[in-house]
Amino acid sequence: MVTIADVEAFEELRGLLFSISYRILGSVSEAEDAVQETWLRYEAADVVPESLRSYLATVVTRISIDVLRSARVRRESYVGPWFPEPLLTDGLEEEPAVLEGDPARAAELADSVSMAALVLLERLSALERAVFVMHEVFGFSYADVATAVGRSEAACRQLGGRARRHMAEGRTRFEADRRKREELADRFFDALAGGELEALRSLLAEDVHAVNDSGGVAGGTGGTFGALQAARLLLATVPSLLAAGASLRRREVNGHPGAMILDVDGRVLGTWSLEILDGQVIGIRSVTSPEKLAHLGPVGDLGEMRRRWQEARRAARGAGGE
Repeated sequence: MVTIADVEAFEELRGLLFSISYRILGSVSEAEDAVQETWLRYEAADVVPESLRSYLATVVTRISIDVLRSARVRRESYVGPWFPEPLLTDGLEEEPAVLEGDPARAAELADSVSMAALVLLERLSALERAVFVMHEVFGFSYADVATAVGRSEAACRQLGGRARRHMAEGRTRFEADRRKREELADRFFDALAGGELEALRSLLAEDVHAVNDSGGVAGGTGGTFGALQAARLLLATVPSLLAAGASLRRREVNGHPGAMILDVDGRVLGTWSLEILDGQVIGIRSVTSPEKLAHLGPVGDLGEMRRRWQEARRAARGAGGE
């Protein structure tokens, strides 16, 4: 029989379980479902594990692996670049080390949940991904990992080694100083909202990549541009949305400075995450696919906002010609 103490113990670990599952799945909604299924299985099992943390991590990892395998077919046919569902991390509590003010541990967790890291994880097999997340990110022993994925410790070490090499080969360096990141992000969004071309260009790296996950529905895909071209492209879209009543709300997205863009009624149109290094923005990852924004609140219509702006411009020109 489940007691109040059992419920409280599970709730203390809920953040950790979600963090494991989200890194494996790249989906907020699926990770939340996996955590709920973990609770149902724990409730039904009527066990007293030696380590509740290890036991629940094993259960949520197994569930996440099964979900990931079933999702592979959908992702292989995905239209355009694939990014994880954006996660707002400015209020996320994952591990006691973060709450106790361990800046090195906090930086490691922020890096592992970045969109760049999750895109790399997507290229691993389900088992490699689970082993990497459990052992490298959250520090579980290979004995615990072996139990979770149903392989020997030796096999898990091999899986972990392959995953580490792959992640290291594709890893992008980011600015470690949180204050510097936030200050530059403030300047970026101020210049963007103000339509300041030169100010915006000066903040962008010459090989900045500005990539959007639209799911083939709302917005383009982007690419790698020179700083001036990237600034012009950004100013050709965002200020017009703001003129139509949209707004930018600064948030931390996937461990990096970012923002949500909302329509005139406060519905979500998209998210932005900035990758910053050496005083410049080296990457801009945005998500405008409606199905990946639903967990953030009511979703707006990006196309409708653009139509409003175009109609307002035509009306203004017509009035000016009378």
